[in-house]
Amino acid sequence: MVQVSSLDHRSRRPGLPRLPRLLRRAEGPGAPRPLRRLLLGASASLVALTSLAAAGPAALASAAAPPPVRDEDRAGDHLTVTVRHAGGGRDGTYELYCHPFGGSHPDARGACGALDRNTRWGRDVFAPVPDDAVCTLRYGGPATAHVNGTWAGRPVDTSFDRGDGCRIDRWDRLVPLLPRAGSRLAGAAHAGHGKAPGGHGTGPARR
Repeated sequence: MVQVSSLDHRSRRPGLPRLPRLLRRAEGPGAPRPLRRLLLGASASLVALTSLAAAGPAALASAAAPPPVRDEDRAGDHLTVTVRHAGGGRDGTYELYCHPFGGSHPDARGACGALDRNTRWGRDVFAPVPDDAVCTLRYGGPATAHVNGTWAGRPVDTSFDRGDGCRIDRWDRLVPLLPRAGSRLAGAAHAGHGKAPGGHGTGPARR
């Protein structure tokens, strides 16, 4: 007596037609056009997913990641930085250009470098401290700053202060775009540019 294995038995169970068989039917002369488009599209998607899976997790992550900031977005990088109540000759209004760096900022190269290090796609380098952030009760002094202009093709208009631990960290991440607390920016009080224009003070820092 011939015994049929469980594998042979499963293979004879009725079920859905296999994809290659459906594709052969869709390519036939009498196949409906909507069915042909649907099956061919599903086949192409299956091939693409199989290729990504075979390439590994790195390829899947790369495919899902958004594109980086384009070089053409960087040509217009221009910021105006106004610092107040920092003391020690650090107050003033400075112009900063990046890519290439320049302007009246006393450390234009370093300021552009700090911005570049903190710039990530999908993340706002100038984002305020979230309202629900838990911050240490530190006070970094009365210094405030206002930054406006364009960075990475996006408008910037934001304020900084050092009123608690979160806002101190936000400030310190962008040093030397903003002056280091307790230090003096070299050349900050040059003639004709060391003071901010009258009546141009910043409002309360946004949280």
